[in-house]
Order: sequence, then C-alpha cells, then structure tokens
Amino acid sequence: MAMEPEQLEEEIPPRGHVKIVYTGPVAPHWEIHGVFGDRALIDEFRQRAMARLQLLPVYDPQFRRNRERVARDAEREHLILEWDLGDDIE
Repeated sequence: MAMEPEQLEEEIPPRGHVKIVYTGPVAPHWEIHGVFGDRALIDEFRQRAMARLQLLPVYDPQFRRNRERVARDAEREHLILEWDLGDDIE
C-alpha cells in the first residue's frame, strides 16, 4: 500500500531546531540560534534567513511576507522553527 506524500513528510523526524530572536529596533534586528542539529545545515539556514530578515523590524510590512518565506524554508529543511518576537509583539 502506497503512502501519501503528506504522510511521509509527517514521519520524517526534525533535522534540527532553530530559534529566531528579535533584538530590537536597532539593526541588526535578529539573532538566529541553532538549538540542535547539524551545524552546517543550521548555518546555511541562518544565512538564508538573515538575508530575508536582517534589515526588517517586526513592524515593517515586508516582515510578514519574509517571515512566511523563512517558515517555508524551515519546513522544507525539516527544521523546528521558534520565533521570539518580544513580549509586546504578536
């Protein structure tokens, strides 16, 4: 019996965990920490995510679009993604 692609994706264990922290209104606005996983994989993800987020504060309209792109990238790489946007945001 063949499995559906959605079922296969659910069974793949995460390859790592990444936490993205908003550091405030002064650039650089973001820090990206690897919690666990392959260091090379996390570093490559960090570079791509920083390219999308580096100059964007959370109140910038472009941030929402780029946040979704970063989330899709993490999903493709099978990474657990955690956001820390501060106490008063979200």
